[in-house]
Amino acid sequence: MEKQEAPRGAILQRDGQTWAIVPRTPVGLITPEVLDALNTVVKKYSIPIVKITSGQRIALVGMKAEQVEPIWADLGTLVGQAIELCVHFVQACPGTSVCRFGVQNSLGLGLELEKLYVGMELPAKVKMGVSGCPLCCASSLVRDIGVIGKKDGFTVAFGGHSGGKPRAADIVAEGLDQDHVVALVKKLLDFYRDNAKKKERCARFAERVGIEAIKAAVL
Repeated sequence: MEKQEAPRGAILQRDGQTWAIVPRTPVGLITPEVLDALNTVVKKYSIPIVKITSGQRIALVGMKAEQVEPIWADLGTLVGQAIELCVHFVQACPGTSVCRFGVQNSLGLGLELEKLYVGMELPAKVKMGVSGCPLCCASSLVRDIGVIGKKDGFTVAFGGHSGGKPRAADIVAEGLDQDHVVALVKKLLDFYRDNAKKKERCARFAERVGIEAIKAAVL
């Protein structure tokens, strides 16, 4: 049987016939316009499953291959990476925007990281979490790169993983302002890109190389 070519930004489902997509929803924020577009395409194309993902994205599941491109056009959003070897998304908690526990602006930082680094090509997929306080509601310590807001600034962690072999991320630096976080994340991504094996996630890379070697390279 000839292998079916994947439509843009789509994931083949277990039935071998239908596809799923995850439109970009930076740090989980959705505008009224995006909500309207989602409602329209779900009805127009009779999409059977709409699922909120663990990364604060919305998956549309069950469409035919020929429907995918018209759906992207009707949505008017950027394509969300789902299987590519790159930065997939940045999730973030409300932080100081609304949460009474927030001590740092996690949404603002998360949006900046999303704008700068999502889609950056890497040896494997990378997911980021930005939490506005030590309660860590954005799962920062089990993301490839995690940021945690504290009273004295942001803490940056590397090498977390929440999959079948979970790993708590290692702390790389603490007490940083937003600009220093952005710069350090770039250094971590560059070092990982240049030294990791293909499809080696950050957690396994950190175990192989060691966090002290990583810190020595980026600090």
